[in-house]
Amino acid sequence: MQAIILAGGKGRRLLPYTTVLPKPLMPIGDHPILMVILRQLKHYGFNRVTICTGYLHELIHAYIGGSTATGLEISYTHEPEPLGTIGPLHLIPKLDDNFLVMNGDILTDLDYSAFMQAHKDQKALATIATYKRDAAIDFGVLEKDKKNRIIEFKEKPVYHFDVSMGVYAFSKNILNFVPKNKPFGFDQLMIALTREGADVFSYPFDGYWLDIGRPDDYARSIEEFERLKDRFLP
Repeated sequence: MQAIILAGGKGRRLLPYTTVLPKPLMPIGDHPILMVILRQLKHYGFNRVTICTGYLHELIHAYIGGSTATGLEISYTHEPEPLGTIGPLHLIPKLDDNFLVMNGDILTDLDYSAFMQAHKDQKALATIATYKRDAAIDFGVLEKDKKNRIIEFKEKPVYHFDVSMGVYAFSKNILNFVPKNKPFGFDQLMIALTREGADVFSYPFDGYWLDIGRPDDYARSIEEFERLKDRFLP
């Protein structure tokens, strides 16, 4: 199986740490988050990984290298200018009929093999791993009708959403929706796919998931990685 790891961002939300390290090399316990991801992919049966790099790409290449340390066949692409979440796919010379794409800065115990199998079973063009998140509103919320008459009041309500985990399974035909040589993000892809009525499915996940992109979440990931290490390094 083939996986593409997106590792080209500048990690602005994690400044000043990311002035010297690209976000995928931020340490979680004794391991950079990128190495944790590579070990997980190996465990779940992936054998080919392309790491899409940009900012401080030479550090990622120097640390990860080729296949010796990981047992994976690793290749790299480099974006002199950012191409967004989905744009880098056109830089990869050979894509499998179905492949995994994921951000290089997430800590999760998702079973990537089961995720890919669900994508194939549904014969989907795209499958998005999703996670339930709550959004608390710090104010009283008023509901009104067309005449501005107040019809309901909710004191500091909590709303529930399904959010993207930054883990995607794609059919190779996804490239038909992705322009070449220009930035193209996940949001733009989803708009294009839903407009066309394409076969796009959600893969709900209720295990552990954390994006380490903010300082508070990064600190939390370090603490919880040590406590739950066996879940993250099977």
